[in-house]
Amino acid sequence: MSTRVTVWNEFRHEQNKQHEASNVYPDGIHTVIAEALTAAGYDVGTATLDEPEHGLTQDVIDNTDVFVWWGHMAHQEVDDAIVEKVKERVLAGAGLIVLHSGHFSKIFKSLMGTTCNLKWREAGEKERLWVVNPAHPIVAGIGEYFELPQEEMYGEHFDIPQPDELILVSWFSGGEVFRSGATFSRGAGKIFYFRPGHETHPTYFDANVRTIIANAVKWAAPNDGPTVKFGNRNPIEAIAGYEPKEYGENY
Repeated sequence: MSTRVTVWNEFRHEQNKQHEASNVYPDGIHTVIAEALTAAGYDVGTATLDEPEHGLTQDVIDNTDVFVWWGHMAHQEVDDAIVEKVKERVLAGAGLIVLHSGHFSKIFKSLMGTTCNLKWREAGEKERLWVVNPAHPIVAGIGEYFELPQEEMYGEHFDIPQPDELILVSWFSGGEVFRSGATFSRGAGKIFYFRPGHETHPTYFDANVRTIIANAVKWAAPNDGPTVKFGNRNPIEAIAGYEPKEYGENY
């Protein structure tokens, strides 16, 4: 069965006809990312902030293998109860790809446990992304580096926990550097933060960016590892004097 992906997007900038994002992504950032992932062979659905339950009904959450998350201006409008459901699904094994300004999303901050703050500047400057972990599957098909002619700058210090793996580092023409591709594990789930994607630049049409997101979905998808069970359990080997008990699933 194909990996099931839900691309979640705030979808506010693009609906404002006075905002430059409406010209770059007239149908929303989520549709462009979904198109790329569908072309890569994934079973893709989309969800947006203003849909009922933000498009993240329990059925959608339960049937998502990997979430791709973009948000910016309305992080605080995302319902805490929905965030908690997505978090539980990630901890149980679903993947999470957090893009660009999603670093300030409730779901990412909750899973990281830090402020996730950083430096930033909107100057439309060149970003050069260096591959610092060339053996990692997320950068399969990518050269030593690639460039985006215009992007928003993010600079260090990036207040995140020490990544499990650092895969990409960015340099900007204004001089800053940034950890722009990093992985984390939380519970049974895998998380990838990927920096590029300011809403006024056509970043999600870039072939390298699309390849990395598609690779990241494959990497983050749940595997067929053992199901983890918590709580009080009977011993595997008999223990003298211990009477085995019957426990319910949630005991």
